[in-house]
Amino acid sequence: MTPEDKDFMRRAIALAKHGMKNNAGGPFGAVVVKDGKIIAEGYNLVTSKNDPTAHAEVVAIRNACDKLGSFQLTGCTLYTSCEPCPMCLGAIYWARPDKVYYACNRIDAAKIEFDDQFIYNELDVSIENRKIEFNQVLRDEALEVFNDWAEKNDKTEY
Repeated sequence: MTPEDKDFMRRAIALAKHGMKNNAGGPFGAVVVKDGKIIAEGYNLVTSKNDPTAHAEVVAIRNACDKLGSFQLTGCTLYTSCEPCPMCLGAIYWARPDKVYYACNRIDAAKIEFDDQFIYNELDVSIENRKIEFNQVLRDEALEVFNDWAEKNDKTEY
């Protein structure tokens, strides 16, 4: 880790503190860096925006993609004050940054009652045995749209 990496991580940590002190949400912050410069920032806004998806990493990814005019973060690095939760991990893989640095880990988060282990556990459970009920409905009708997508010539691949 370079001195610059530490500076970017310190900014993510400062954002976590700022969001927490201003009651925006939990103590989490993130920055996206491209070509050695911060292009986007985010901190947790879950409780202030009533948005369970407004985690720091997701907010930073949304801001970075908006700034870049792209749905991918090729050539970018994400710095986050905590190891990403399963949702953020999914968002990170969809956004495809080159690298991720994190400070606290999921064990540290669990100690302050941000425990994502139940989600990790649910991923290993068959869909019919998960804690939230899932029901498949109208698959054939939905498959028609998928088939249309497969045949669409002017789609943007991702």
